[in-house]
Amino acid sequence: MKTVLLIDEDRTLSGVLQEPLTAAGWSVIDAVGGEAGVSQAIQQLPDLVICDLLMPRFNGYQVCRALRAQRTLFANLKIIVTSTSSYSSDRLNALDAGADAFLVEPLKAATVMKVIAELALPAGAPKEAGQGPAANRQPVTGVNPGAHLIGRPPTLKFWGVRGSIATPGPGTVQYGGNTSCVEIRADGEIIVLDAGTGIRQLGRSLMAEFKGQSINLTLLISHTHWDHIQGFPFFIPAYLPQNKIRIIGYEGASSGLIGTLSSQMESPYFPVSMQQLPSNLQIEELKDFLFHIGGVTVTATFLNHPGITVGYRIHTSGGSVVYLPDNEPYSRLHTVSGDQSPKSYEALSYAQKQDAKLIEFIQGADILIMDSQYDDTEYRSHIGWGHGCVDDVVAIAVIAKVKKLFLFHHDPDHDDQQITKMVEWARELVMIHGEQLEVDAAREGVELVLAQSIAQSYLTQA
Repeated sequence: MKTVLLIDEDRTLSGVLQEPLTAAGWSVIDAVGGEAGVSQAIQQLPDLVICDLLMPRFNGYQVCRALRAQRTLFANLKIIVTSTSSYSSDRLNALDAGADAFLVEPLKAATVMKVIAELALPAGAPKEAGQGPAANRQPVTGVNPGAHLIGRPPTLKFWGVRGSIATPGPGTVQYGGNTSCVEIRADGEIIVLDAGTGIRQLGRSLMAEFKGQSINLTLLISHTHWDHIQGFPFFIPAYLPQNKIRIIGYEGASSGLIGTLSSQMESPYFPVSMQQLPSNLQIEELKDFLFHIGGVTVTATFLNHPGITVGYRIHTSGGSVVYLPDNEPYSRLHTVSGDQSPKSYEALSYAQKQDAKLIEFIQGADILIMDSQYDDTEYRSHIGWGHGCVDDVVAIAVIAKVKKLFLFHHDPDHDDQQITKMVEWARELVMIHGEQLEVDAAREGVELVLAQSIAQSYLTQA
């Protein structure tokens, strides 16, 4: 009898596929999470693996690479990767990692069975079981316990607000032209969100402030597209041995976080390699979606963007900040189809459930920083690019009862006048919804003092 191993976090695959696979003569086993899945595969030697892509501790790309590395054990193994993502780049990355097929959720049993038949799986032959590698995961802990003067009161500051590419010039003076970088100071910690070109000026400011004293900070990377990491080689604190810099992010499609960050600093792209940096640099793959940075609690969630992208919710003593830099709402993506093809009820229902998960994640946030790159007209020609429409972002913020929304990831072709028009339209939408949501556009140099009540906070221009 042929054996299939189902790997996901919530056993959704088992719920959809257990019965039809069993009826088709398959012996079905399942594993919760990628690490357990690889271990089960080495022990059980299945003929087929069906694996979810977005798993927190060990994703589908990693599962594919781990199994393909065991060529003597899995010479005839077939792998199907499933995902909520419909981006072609994610499909190509899965195939490059070793998958034989890529299916977009929600899954239909008939579609899966058809793909299985097309893979022409041979009958399973007896093989010797192996022993899976032991996982050794270290908990995420704080790095700045003694900084009692940092983050009192908790503050947020924008250093880079632009998406895709930096756009300096007279048309971007008001809102800024640097790519994504946001600083949060709270409860003794300095937390930096992304390392776009804005992190260069943040580094200069920190050097002037600390005047040779050690700087301890944590950098949270949402994803490794270049506009979110390109500023790190120019981050001056990384070049001083007394500083402690901790970088946390999710593993990419083809290489780990260390490899991706290091590659942009290799010759001939940059004169100083990451290995030559004298600071106390610690790079960690994001494994647990609930962790602590000192006294600050952080939760993470997957976003809908090409590649693997995560958003963060930072829980501070002054309130919560949600950072969702690159995201395309599922419902709009599936409703306004680029190819104008009709969408099934199942697909639309599934999309709504995915958006509902995101709304639950941001529910009641004091501050929401969210990808709002396009207006409604622009979005219709950018469907499937992985970015949000301001109309949808306002609706999501209203439904989630957010207190203040910052439009973020400004399009490189949007000048100050265009962004101001989008803010005005967003505020009009709030009035149409009959809500009290505060809306502004993220602007470089703006500092927000966090408070439990949004009415107690204020903005300053640096």
